[in-house]
Amino acid sequence: MIRTTRKAGLAGLAIVSSAILLAGCGAAPEEDTAGGGEEASDFLPCMVSDFGGFDDKSFNEISYNGLMAAGEELGVEPLTVQSEDESEYEGNVSGLVDQGCDLILTVGFALAQATNDAAAANPEIHFVSIDDPVDLDGDGDTDQPNVKGLLYDTAQSAFLAGYAAASISESDKVGTFGGAAYPTVTVFMDGFRQGVEYWNEQKGEDVQVIGWDGEDGVFTGNFKAEPAAVNAAQGIIDQGVDVILPVGGPIYQSAASAIRDSGRDIALVGTDADVYESDPSVADLLLTSIRKGMDVSVEETVLAAAAGDFDAAPYVGTLENGGVSLASFHDYEDRVSDDVKAELEEITAGIIDGSITVDSYLAG
Repeated sequence: MIRTTRKAGLAGLAIVSSAILLAGCGAAPEEDTAGGGEEASDFLPCMVSDFGGFDDKSFNEISYNGLMAAGEELGVEPLTVQSEDESEYEGNVSGLVDQGCDLILTVGFALAQATNDAAAANPEIHFVSIDDPVDLDGDGDTDQPNVKGLLYDTAQSAFLAGYAAASISESDKVGTFGGAAYPTVTVFMDGFRQGVEYWNEQKGEDVQVIGWDGEDGVFTGNFKAEPAAVNAAQGIIDQGVDVILPVGGPIYQSAASAIRDSGRDIALVGTDADVYESDPSVADLLLTSIRKGMDVSVEETVLAAAAGDFDAAPYVGTLENGGVSLASFHDYEDRVSDDVKAELEEITAGIIDGSITVDSYLAG
C-alpha cells in the first residue's frame, strides 16, 4: 500500500474558490425537455471515460447512464469513448472533437488537462468536466469559459455515513482508504472522519478512524481492483476495524474480497452509486453507500445544452439540492437503531441549515 498526504493530492488538482462555489451552489441545472423532438435531433452529446471504464459500477457508469437517459429523451445516439489508460485521454477527447460533437463530457479529474486543452482549442464546443473544476492554474476560476464543472460535496453525505458506522461499531474502530490523495477522494474520507468525531462528541465515546487522519492516510496509488487494494484493505482490517470505507471506484471490490477472507463481521460502505443495487455480489456486506447524483446532473446538463441553455457556472451537489445523499441501509436496517436514524435526519437538517459544519474543499 502507499501512504501519502493530502498535499500530494492537492498538487494535482486545484481548489475551487468560494467565489466559484457561491455561483455554483444553487439549484441543479434545470431540466429542459423542450428540445426532445426533431428540433434537437442534430445535437450530438459525447463522453470520454477515465481508465475505470463505463462498467466500473461507480462514477463512470453513473455518468454514462445519465448521458444515455438524455440521449433517449432527445432522440439521439450519444458517442462514447472508453479510455483504457491515461495515455489515451488527449487523443480520445480530440477524436470526439473531430467527430463533430456539440457537447463533450469528460469523466473524472484525471481528464482535466485534456479537457482544458481541447476547450481552449475549440471555443465553439461546450465541455462538461465531471468531478473536476478544470482550474489548472489554481486561481479559483475554471480556466476556459466553455467548460462547466459538475462537482459533488460528498463530505456532507459521508458525514452521515461516518456517524452511522460509529453507531454500529462494536470494536470502536472503523477504517477508510483511497485510490489516490486527490480532493475528490479525500472529501469522502474527510466527511466520514468528521461524522465519527461527531458521534464521539455526542455520545462521549472514542471510536477511532484507521486509514485517514485528515492529512495522512492509506492509498493504493491507483483506482483498480488489484492486489494493492486488497493489501490496503487487509492492513486496515488487521487493525481491528469492523466497518470500512474504500474510496476509488472499483477498489471496493478488493475490500469486499479482504472482508470475506477475514471471516469476520465487517461492514462495507460504498461510494458514488448505491452499490447494493449496482453490484449485488457485495450487497450482503453493505452498511450503506455515499451517493453522488451524477446521473441526474449529467442528464439535466445535456438537456439544457441541447435546448441552447448551456451554463458554464459550476454545479455543486449538496444534501440540500439532492446532488449527494446517503443510500438506504438495506440488509443493515435492523442493525441501525431507530434512534440513530432519527438523529441522522436531524443531522441532515443541521448540515443543510448550517448549524452543523462539515469541512470540505467544496464548502462555500
